[in-house]
Amino acid sequence: MKKKPIVCYLFTKFDEDKSLIDFKNNYLNYKSGYDHDLIISYKLIDKSKINDLKKKLQDIDYQEFIDPFTENDYDFGTYQRVSKKFMERDILFINSHSYPMCDDWLQKLMKFKEEKTLIGTSASNESLFNSIKLKKKYKFFSYLLKRYRSKKNFSDFPNPHIRTSSFLIRGRYFFDYIKNIKINNKEDTWKIESGFNGLTNYLKKKDFNIYVINSDGEKYSEKNWKFSETYNFLNQTKSIISDKHTRKYLLLNPEDQKLAQLKSWGL
Repeated sequence: MKKKPIVCYLFTKFDEDKSLIDFKNNYLNYKSGYDHDLIISYKLIDKSKINDLKKKLQDIDYQEFIDPFTENDYDFGTYQRVSKKFMERDILFINSHSYPMCDDWLQKLMKFKEEKTLIGTSASNESLFNSIKLKKKYKFFSYLLKRYRSKKNFSDFPNPHIRTSSFLIRGRYFFDYIKNIKINNKEDTWKIESGFNGLTNYLKKKDFNIYVINSDGEKYSEKNWKFSETYNFLNQTKSIISDKHTRKYLLLNPEDQKLAQLKSWGL
């Protein structure tokens, strides 16, 4: 019998309570359409704070995962420990600033979930290497150092990758990837998302199917990711999961939206 998938929402000490409440409200407002277990993962939060948060979550059914790690190894460190605990479950990881945006959101993702499949709710071709700009002349040497470091870790544009604000994968496949990776700073998280040895490129080499699914319940392979209209393209009205960057795009004026589209997808 196939095991139910897990929806794993992460909340950390760096987040405002509003993020958790926004997730809870949208989780209640939009039907998932698919039987699952919800896990709220707490990172670097003390027991008294967790007890306070429980009072705000009394109207949803969930399990807790209290991350035992006492240093900040970012979202991926917690995801590593969750995936190790649930190796044979499909896990939809959702970060602190994200929440569902449509009915049947999990059903639409699970429709295309097979054994060796990575499913994202958005993707991008953005290259962090190409994003580095010289802003002030006196910072020229700092600029050169950043270019050198980025050239070692990130490809030129286009750099196709699944965005990791929310993604669906079998626990053991994610754990196999992440288990030996050290996460010491923010740049390490960028490398996991979009680096030469990032999650997307690692799974490509393993012959995984990698899709983006939109709110119409349609799947898009790499060459058509932008046409899913889930991230920095057109009116971006077909997101299954909202995150802080998709919301930022919606607030931009048309000219700035075109610049964001150029950065993410090119001409």
